[in-house]
Amino acid sequence: MKKILILVLIAMLAVPMFAEEGVLIDFSTLTANITIGDGDRPNQNQRTLMDFRQAAGPSYAAQYGDVMRTSLAIQNWEVTLASSSRTVANMSNSFTREATSREHGTVMGVRIHFPTEPFNSWAMIKPPFDIPAYEMSTVDADGTITRVEGDGITSMKSRFELQDGDEVAFGVIKNVGTIRELKVRVYGLNFPHGLSTILIDGMGNERTIFMGYLNYDGWGELIWRNPQYLQEVRNRDLRIVPLYPFNTPFIKFGGFLIQRDAARVGGDFVTYFKDVSLIYDLAVLDTEHDIDNEAIWGIIQTREEARKVWEMQRFGENQVLRYLEQQRQATEIPFSERQQ
Repeated sequence: MKKILILVLIAMLAVPMFAEEGVLIDFSTLTANITIGDGDRPNQNQRTLMDFRQAAGPSYAAQYGDVMRTSLAIQNWEVTLASSSRTVANMSNSFTREATSREHGTVMGVRIHFPTEPFNSWAMIKPPFDIPAYEMSTVDADGTITRVEGDGITSMKSRFELQDGDEVAFGVIKNVGTIRELKVRVYGLNFPHGLSTILIDGMGNERTIFMGYLNYDGWGELIWRNPQYLQEVRNRDLRIVPLYPFNTPFIKFGGFLIQRDAARVGGDFVTYFKDVSLIYDLAVLDTEHDIDNEAIWGIIQTREEARKVWEMQRFGENQVLRYLEQQRQATEIPFSERQQ
């Protein structure tokens, strides 16, 4: 009996006990559930709503305030085609929509119109703005965003990461060390196109991970297993990593990449996404310290605010230009649609 207990203890010690599993993003949580601006139908997602009015300037903010507020609602995601594929027909027929699944409820539907000519092409499905890793605020039912003040940013949780009572994140997972596995639940319609997932780390580096091909029918799980992941701790490169002011490592969702080979079918392509999940090692075992460094020095806060201002300027200017262009569009009924 004693020998069995010893063997069990040895087996437990041989297996790392610090692996975690989490849902990085679940598109069923990104339904439009509040109404911003004119209209009587929900058009934004409350949890992920962002306000970019500060970047538009006082004149634009007063006149076009509602268009400067946006969220990760499914219909707001952008589909960007390769430069060689950006014809009017291809771009106008490439977009995202909410879709209803009998198995999973609401999912993100994607339509992409690839060129029919025999050359390689790709399409990128990205969120409408760079998902912030530190967004300490709350959103009311009417869309009012209130900043939450605490005793230091490191002791608080962003709206886009796991909060108490949450089962999934909204694009951000903190305290991520080495990624062991990555999983995407995606619907296939026998298209031979390749799927990759884009992840962004705490230093802003993008990593595109090839998941596999969508040449199957129905819901499937495409899983990437890190070939450089070492299960045996004794074989790992052990080192001490400085903690502050290097913020706790995190992973952000950057989008999907669909690749179409020149020899494969072109034209319309449709697929659906349910969620993205990770299995990863913890970067730090104990995230609580005797002294709140950030409350004293504010280094992380300053750095993240600079990123946020840049993102507000980039997105805010684009939103204003899009809105003005929409206002200039012709509203008359086309001749071809008028009754003779």
